[in-house]
Amino acid sequence: MENKNPTNLSFGKRNYQIMVLGLVVMAVGFILMAMDSQPYGYGFLGLTLGPIVLVIGFVIQFFAILAKPRKDV
Repeated sequence: MENKNPTNLSFGKRNYQIMVLGLVVMAVGFILMAMDSQPYGYGFLGLTLGPIVLVIGFVIQFFAILAKPRKDV
């Protein structure tokens, strides 16, 4: 018995590309927080830049989920 209906995925190629971009940005945010040389992460990288980059990564993930996949005809 063959399935004649093609399966439609929820996410398209563009969505996955945006998700990978978001994961990379989030990884950079975590790396920035880990690179802080001040004790307990109280420096600029640990308290300011790292968390801002991390939040940007989460926002990118949010838009990757909500972006409509392109319909290939």
